Amino acid sequence: MPAAAMAPQTQLRGAIYYCLDNGLVENALFLAGRLPPDADAAHLAGLCNLRLGRLKAAYDCTKKAPQHLGCVYVFAQACLGLERLNEGAFCLEKLRGQWAGRNHWNKHSDISRRHIPDAAACYCLLGKLWSAHGDTKKAVDNYIEALKLNPFLWDAFTDLCDMGAFVRPVNIFKVTPEMLATLSHSVSNGHSNASDPFAPEPAEAKNPFVSTPDIDPFNPTHRTAGDVGLNLGGSNLLSRLNGSVQPPTQHVGSAYPDMDTPTSNGQNVPDEDIMMGEAAAPALYEPVNGVPFAPSRKPRIQQFHNAEEPPKMRPITSRSRLKPGAESSEATEIPRPIGQNGHKRTVSGHSMHHMRPGSSSRLAAATSRDTESKERRELRKVKATGTKGKSATVSTVGRVVSGNRKPPVEISEYLSKPDSRPASAAAGGVPPPRMAPPADPGRELEALTSILDLLRVMGTGYAHLSRFECTKALEEFQKISQQQRDTPWVLAHIGKAYYEKSMYVDAERVFLRIRDKWPSHLDDMEVYSNVLWQLKKETDLAYLAHTLVDQDRLSPQAWCALGNAFSLQREHDQAIKCFTRATQLDPKFAYAFTLQGHEHVTNEEFDKALYAFRCAISADNRHYNGWYGLGQVFEKMGKYDVAEKHYRAAAQINPTNPVLAVKIGSVLDRMKKTQPALTAYMHAVTLDPRSNLARFRKAQIHLKLGAPLEALKDLEYLKDAAPDDPNVHFLLGRTYKKLSRKTEAIRHFTIALNLDPKASQYIKEAMESWEDEGDLADEWSSGDEH
Repeated sequence: MPAAAMAPQTQLRGAIYYCLDNGLVENALFLAGRLPPDADAAHLAGLCNLRLGRLKAAYDCTKKAPQHLGCVYVFAQACLGLERLNEGAFCLEKLRGQWAGRNHWNKHSDISRRHIPDAAACYCLLGKLWSAHGDTKKAVDNYIEALKLNPFLWDAFTDLCDMGAFVRPVNIFKVTPEMLATLSHSVSNGHSNASDPFAPEPAEAKNPFVSTPDIDPFNPTHRTAGDVGLNLGGSNLLSRLNGSVQPPTQHVGSAYPDMDTPTSNGQNVPDEDIMMGEAAAPALYEPVNGVPFAPSRKPRIQQFHNAEEPPKMRPITSRSRLKPGAESSEATEIPRPIGQNGHKRTVSGHSMHHMRPGSSSRLAAATSRDTESKERRELRKVKATGTKGKSATVSTVGRVVSGNRKPPVEISEYLSKPDSRPASAAAGGVPPPRMAPPADPGRELEALTSILDLLRVMGTGYAHLSRFECTKALEEFQKISQQQRDTPWVLAHIGKAYYEKSMYVDAERVFLRIRDKWPSHLDDMEVYSNVLWQLKKETDLAYLAHTLVDQDRLSPQAWCALGNAFSLQREHDQAIKCFTRATQLDPKFAYAFTLQGHEHVTNEEFDKALYAFRCAISADNRHYNGWYGLGQVFEKMGKYDVAEKHYRAAAQINPTNPVLAVKIGSVLDRMKKTQPALTAYMHAVTLDPRSNLARFRKAQIHLKLGAPLEALKDLEYLKDAAPDDPNVHFLLGRTYKKLSRKTEAIRHFTIALNLDPKASQYIKEAMESWEDEGDLADEWSSGDEH
């Protein structure tokens, strides 16, 4: 295709990427429709539709170009959203030859993009597709390959943990030899000659059409003897000698890095804002694709007509006497000539339009010497022609020296006035471009190591939490710096760890901090609502629910919080409606199905509860709450053997939860398996010595087995831990009765009767008869396992 025909397409693509980078996706989609129908146009149109959430449109746009990597990647992402998982995975696998060798790590920046995916991104997407399809092995393999190439793919790591894979973050988040090679290669390419001044200059450095980001024409590391600024004095001289004729449009960038005379490109920026010598400020902008920005300059206030020739030296009065050593200092005040053809001129008046870049320094040195000799000749002429006893006026000197017969131009006043410019670059509108500082490989490696160390600690904490090792997870999260620990992601996972440990007060404190600092944060707010449910804080829970609903009515977290608020107020039908709405908004939100199932259990709708819990497991087969809910339903239905299987499945996912161990012991006890039940209760106490429920069940089994002294140990602990629980005092009375300690037995029976008058029948029967009449303590209220 001819270059003339390609130019509009190039402009359109640039405009489309501009719109995509600035969030103007609808505009980008419109411009993508103006491209001729080819694979690149299909890729851009599909990308725009994908970002707009129009998955079917993105699918249709990109399926017509199965050999274009960008189209196939967008197509696979659309298939993931449309749940056409096999189709997306197979299309991506077909083009493995195109993406397997790509590696864009450390090649993206604020000014550089790669719109075609590399191998790490494709492996990560394949992992997501196979994970949603249910093929865990393929998903794990692809995630591992993605993390080998790019350890910054946090999604791949968290998905591995969520699938139950055993990962070692110390082997993932580390600097690999490949990363070192890429890092050193990029640094050496960008600054190979900056470190060695005696290194041979590459051929590209002499070509004005090849970008050389290392060569800073405005901040040279050394200045030669032929440099004009060095001969004529003053670090600001170049800004006075090199002016500009304002063009109709502004233009940024220069393709001549070797030119000694910088161009101003017509930008209205004061002279002092141009980087000169060592007075330049730190870098503010990076060069685009290695081409440095040209400095911005302020145009001259005084303008000359094309027919006029500007004066070549400042006016000299009779009072000024030129000393032999003052030529260089006076030369700094010579205004720059502006040619009639609009091109810049050197001090000698020659146009730079046809100058070679490499000859500018020699020409400047020569013209400097010519200027000095010419000045001396013209000054002698002034003295010879001046009238004796009269001082030459400004106007006569201007006419004699410049040959100008038109009214003179008062330059001395302009030169003596300070420039009326803003105090800072920020106050003047557009800040002046700055050159990027040279990269330091040691500093780059140190920065990379610090980031990977942070990810390693966070990853270790997340891996422990995914295995429900909450104590270890909290220890890892405490190693994070205070600044990072106060971010909502870390705080939310600390709160979840406290929640899993049943430390609801500590969890509430952490979530309150999130709500205080980031009130718009929605992730994990369903866990916070459940914490408030466990603490029976109706007012706080209702306030949280209404705040979340007002903030985002389409978030499943908000509807879960609202459902928990209704559940705590015993409005179970309204709670079921809210949880159903949450599942409609996000069919993969397993926790909403679980909460819905618990409400059905409360209403004794066991069939609906079974369906809800099975939907939760279908959404996430490692959601142990769903397995626990199924066991609870089967236990209430009297199917203790089936309930035991589901409880053990939940315990296999979360082996550190004491409630699951208690439930396993409970169904074993109902099946008359007393000794295995005691083992389960002892395991529960080992998991959480603060678990009152596990200690109470253990004391019950000890009484059944005829070991009242063993039961008394746990009951004495419970008497202090739960002094207002009537079941504890009732069981203490029975234990003292077995030990023939009548006084203590009657005292605890009386306390139990005062705490729960409704159980007076059972308590009076136990007080009147000293024989064991069976387990009368089964009315212990363990609370709703919500």
